[in-house]
Amino acid sequence: MILNSTYTQKEHKHIIADLIGKPYSFFEALKMGGVGSKRMIIEQLSPNMEQYLNVVSDINYANIEMRPNGILIYINKGLKNYTWVIPYYQLVLYKTNGTSIHAQGKFIRFSNTKTFKENATFFKKLMNAKIKHDEQYSFQF
Repeated sequence: MILNSTYTQKEHKHIIADLIGKPYSFFEALKMGGVGSKRMIIEQLSPNMEQYLNVVSDINYANIEMRPNGILIYINKGLKNYTWVIPYYQLVLYKTNGTSIHAQGKFIRFSNTKTFKENATFFKKLMNAKIKHDEQYSFQF
């Protein structure tokens, strides 16, 4: 689900809280060593998300915030902001030249630049959180 988050709306806060939980408290975020990534350069978006890219040849940026049951990807398009809400059970990460995040029939690929390399520890933390979340629902065969 992609929301226009240029202006804050109570409805959006409730939708996000229902899907992926409330934000971590300040102290929880400190214990975790941070819950947000630095901004990363978007290399490519899926065709059904290209409307969220800048029309001119500006560099497109996004950053990620972790929540208890999922992540938020904040995409900046000029003066507008969009938030892509992804629960952990829909999240798929691929490590190629950079990283791509897939969910809900959409994807976003981040380029392998210095800003991406600075987020390596964040992606490790994200994968550990996803694994921990998925372990709650393990099936016995």
